[in-house]
Amino acid sequence: MTIKRFSRAMGIAAGLAVMTLSPALAFAQESGGANAARSGDENVRTERVQPSRLARQQRQRPQAPAPVDPAVIKAEVEAVFATGSTPCQVTEAKMLGVTAEQVKIYEATCVGAPGYIVVASTPPQFADCLVLANQAADARAANPEAPPSQTCSLPGNQDNMGFLKGYATQAGVACTVDEAKVRGQSSDGVVVYEIGCAGADGYWIQKNASGWEKTECLQIISQNATCLFTTPAEQAATVKSWLTGSDAAACDVQQVRLMGQNPNGRFIEVTCAGAEGSIIRFNAEHVVQQVYPCAEAALIGGGCKLTTTPPAATPQA
Repeated sequence: MTIKRFSRAMGIAAGLAVMTLSPALAFAQESGGANAARSGDENVRTERVQPSRLARQQRQRPQAPAPVDPAVIKAEVEAVFATGSTPCQVTEAKMLGVTAEQVKIYEATCVGAPGYIVVASTPPQFADCLVLANQAADARAANPEAPPSQTCSLPGNQDNMGFLKGYATQAGVACTVDEAKVRGQSSDGVVVYEIGCAGADGYWIQKNASGWEKTECLQIISQNATCLFTTPAEQAATVKSWLTGSDAAACDVQQVRLMGQNPNGRFIEVTCAGAEGSIIRFNAEHVVQQVYPCAEAALIGGGCKLTTTPPAATPQA
């Protein structure tokens, strides 16, 4: 991810910018009789209803709407997707209700991806089920007493971790994913996800018009952001794996710090157990290009910060 694009990703709002489906959905409900008796209520007066009166009541009672063919609902949702820019190969759909303006609201599942809450307005509105689930979880964590947030309920929209692992694979994250979540959404609608890797550095990933991008947590943290699922030990283990076959291969990496990069490569400071630390220059493929012992690296990006090393002795004339 370029610094320009990374800066844009860093500007995502702390709260997810997702559509709110309020005012409340107006669901059709069958009204119960006003004189229905409650179990155990001794004050309820019972009366015998004559057959002619019962017939009149049945004629006057609102009839429940006839069930809608699921195939018809699915076709309606497919038509809504066809008018928008959000792709979805619909596998299942159900109608949730209507807005106060009688605009239909649906939930849909999609092939190989999270589904959506769909509002058939003009233009149509789509709320990603994965984003909604994350928003609801964050709201519960912030206030367990808060009213429940809108989430998706169809079975095909419940495997959130499976969806996130699939996104990690598409983004080229080659690790065992142990944790993942939505981190936020930018003003232009790009959703940013964090991927945690077992025993290794994690990533932020996002899908732009040109495809998936991934950014190592090593870089995310250097930009004063956070990775929730990556520890310093996992980052040290990752950088240690990059040292194999180099002059720094013997370093038992304890700490790492991404210092920055230039056209020559990326510069990372490392500390080593029982040995002198170094600043190491890597290329884009994480191959070591040069090793600068801290004692000789004072002029490289301000020198080592993790290791306190006296400067090299000046030869005497």
